[in-house]
Amino acid sequence: MKRKTKLIHGGISEDPATGAVSFPIYQVSTYKQEGVGGHKGFEYSRTGNPTRHALEELIKDIEGGKAGFAFGSGMAAITAVIMLFNSGDHVILTDDVYGGTFRVMTKVLNRFGIDSTFVDTSNLDKIKSEIRPNTKAIYLETPTNPLLKITDIEAVAKLAKEHELLTIVDNTFSTPYWQNPLELGADIVLHSATKYIGGHSDVVAGLVVVNSDKLAEDLHFVQNSTGGVLGPQDSWLLIRGIKTLGIRMEETEANTKAIVEFLQGHDQVKKVFYPGIESHPNHSIAKKQARGFGGMVSFDVGSAENTDRLLSKVKYFTLAESLGAVESLISVPARMTHASIPAERRAELGITDGLVRISVGLEDIEDLIEDLTQALK
Repeated sequence: MKRKTKLIHGGISEDPATGAVSFPIYQVSTYKQEGVGGHKGFEYSRTGNPTRHALEELIKDIEGGKAGFAFGSGMAAITAVIMLFNSGDHVILTDDVYGGTFRVMTKVLNRFGIDSTFVDTSNLDKIKSEIRPNTKAIYLETPTNPLLKITDIEAVAKLAKEHELLTIVDNTFSTPYWQNPLELGADIVLHSATKYIGGHSDVVAGLVVVNSDKLAEDLHFVQNSTGGVLGPQDSWLLIRGIKTLGIRMEETEANTKAIVEFLQGHDQVKKVFYPGIESHPNHSIAKKQARGFGGMVSFDVGSAENTDRLLSKVKYFTLAESLGAVESLISVPARMTHASIPAERRAELGITDGLVRISVGLEDIEDLIEDLTQALK
């Protein structure tokens, strides 16, 4: 089954009870049992809900894993994955990881004795230097948020297996349409499904897919025990969003390519960050492990003052925290998505006050370039 077909016909594509081609919203909390333990596969909706199950089967199929899990947010998904580990365990993470991931690792999960080290995972030697006897996993974000750095998933997964570590990949920016980390050797792939998978700025959700029955059993135990599950209405919205993921990602890619070319030629733009540019340090790796480069672009306009001027002039780029929607969004990572990262740490990473991040949407490309042209004047 080809990729676009799988987005529509993967998982449980119709309701077996009625034949409905749009899987129904089972707005239910509990289920009748004929006797103690004599249920029809569902007993309580924290443990399992038919609509959520249909979504979990779909994301499992399109990521090529053993089992899928749907959570109430991307952060709930990340937290559940890290809760697979124990007090005293150590996790290596990508350095310019999403601010929320940095915050939960350094301000919340560290309270339970889970230690973390942030390194440039695009450099394999730096990962090797941080592996300790208590290291249990390597957590990658690739492309990264917001500097669009690329890590070689296959190479890291090989290194992880040599040291009996898990490889976890946040695949939010690429989506399963462009990149499938499990096929490259990763053990766990996760998404903030709020972004491209939902695609319409109308749902907050997280998805996880694992590559083994043991991980599936362990993660289901965490999910059921802690209860951060996705509701049936939001599960249905994601199923609907996934059906158009392929055509949305292809159109976004075309728009993004034109915008990157425009930004590279503009004298007000100091630097452009995008893995599709041949001069990107790991362009060849991005090209090898993904089928597309995505719709996220960051560029530096030199100062916070220039950033504010730009934001005050754009018309079609909406100033907002999120990404991956049909509408184009714009943000300032240093003061928005990554504000939870200390200023000195942001400076080390290169997340400057002049750095602007855009999520390219599906508007007419001429309108988007015209908008950026007048705003950059």
